[in-house]
Amino acid sequence: MENNLKEHRMLKFALETAVCGDPESVVDNIDNYCRHKEWAMNVGDEKGLILDKVVKETDPSVILELGTYCGYSAIRIARLLKPGARLFTVELNPVHAAVAKQMIEFAGVQDTVLVLEGSTANIIPQLRQKYNVDALDFVFLDHAKDRYRPDTILLEECRLLKEGSVLLADNVVYPGIPDFLEHVRTCGRYNCTNYPSHAQYMNVDDALEKAVFRGYL
Repeated sequence: MENNLKEHRMLKFALETAVCGDPESVVDNIDNYCRHKEWAMNVGDEKGLILDKVVKETDPSVILELGTYCGYSAIRIARLLKPGARLFTVELNPVHAAVAKQMIEFAGVQDTVLVLEGSTANIIPQLRQKYNVDALDFVFLDHAKDRYRPDTILLEECRLLKEGSVLLADNVVYPGIPDFLEHVRTCGRYNCTNYPSHAQYMNVDDALEKAVFRGYL
């Protein structure tokens, strides 16, 4: 395996130190790597507990993640899902997608998680026809920050949200997503909750924003 990229080194560390088929072990070892060896842009252990809480409360069957990176949050979510749940995770970067697929398979959650490689603008409109998605129960936004608002609007326009669908957005304070926050807080379609925390593996203020879809007005 090439080790010229941080993502490859993180994967190598997980393969060598975590327990194959144990998603909890994989998540813990990635956190260990990022805290003690090299920082990486996973949601991380502190905000990950908030992600866990919201996933458990939502108890979703159909999940969409925007921004796979190396598979950390997909594995973190998948370990909490009930049998038969489906998690679609979208990654634009082919190198990151390849690492994520290996990480997800090593964690043993490949039957739950499907990595879709490409742009969110192209993939979101395909979800209903190509992947038989009627509506999404839970959406985790953790990709390019300038895509949060347009992709949320695209989900609405494609009518992939239903009453009670939960959107959870990372990094709404650091680096900050003001246009997304303005949309979900003021358009009248969402009930919003903010969860203050810290940026992944850093002592920097950040937060997650939960937006529960109220329906098409």
